[in-house]
Amino acid sequence: MRIGTRNSPLALWQAQQVKTRLQDLGFETVLVPVTSDGDLNLQKPLYELGITGIFTKTLDLALLNGEIDIAVHSLKDVPTLLPKGLVETAVLERGSHSDVLVPKEGLDLGGPCTIATGSLRRKAQWLYRYPHHKVVGLRGNVNTRLQRLEDSDWQGAVFAKAGLERIDLLPKNAMELEWMIPAPAQGAMVIVANENDVFAKEASALLNHVNSRICTYVEREFLRILEGGCTAPIGALAKIERGWIHFHGMLLAIDGTAMVQVQKKTEINSFIGFGKSCAEALLGKGGKPIMEQIKKTHSH
Repeated sequence: MRIGTRNSPLALWQAQQVKTRLQDLGFETVLVPVTSDGDLNLQKPLYELGITGIFTKTLDLALLNGEIDIAVHSLKDVPTLLPKGLVETAVLERGSHSDVLVPKEGLDLGGPCTIATGSLRRKAQWLYRYPHHKVVGLRGNVNTRLQRLEDSDWQGAVFAKAGLERIDLLPKNAMELEWMIPAPAQGAMVIVANENDVFAKEASALLNHVNSRICTYVEREFLRILEGGCTAPIGALAKIERGWIHFHGMLLAIDGTAMVQVQKKTEINSFIGFGKSCAEALLGKGGKPIMEQIKKTHSH
């Protein structure tokens, strides 16, 4: 089985996990690394590139052209609607969903600070909490971003904890941001295959982790209803406890000046449609004008 992956260290680590687990099940596998458009254009922040699926498109094409049998992605990079002909076959057991701040020496959050991130969601949540700070853009794979932080005069940068942990780069002084709501599906890996490739679908489905799939399904359904095809600062986290799904979602103004949140729970067997009802509740609580403002900004 040919496993398609981006060629960044983190993406290769993720694909290697899938490769090892499929081999343990008796399948023969080989990794096929490709360079995505998102990895080539590092000058602009992601939200300015305005292309959903910028990291997944190259692999989607390779799948549709039959050059690979399955693709491994960070699920948070995957558009909520897959290209025609492709299906999600498995969500692997989720890693940490948290965001962490990697600080420079002598960081004082009470004073003026410059914090770096390439994420609209992290930027908006940071400014909502620390309106006196400045947030600057930061792109590139994890190694590049850590190096840029090292070489800069910034006071810190925000990263996904799972990404740093997976390739053994989590600094000892990293601070877990417990107040920050993660991106929908953050910390989860997904396998995508061709809908008519029965062998690839059945083989990769053996790696599915049911609870991770349910939680990420809810978070991504929430995202799909809210965003309507445009990038917005949206956080979502679903957790399963004793047969219940607990959900916390939020939408922020791009500049972090306004935030609307929703918290709801439902029984685990009624997870389909739950993300949608949470999104509708959020829109009803004041999310609609924020979303309209974001769409206006995008259209200029």
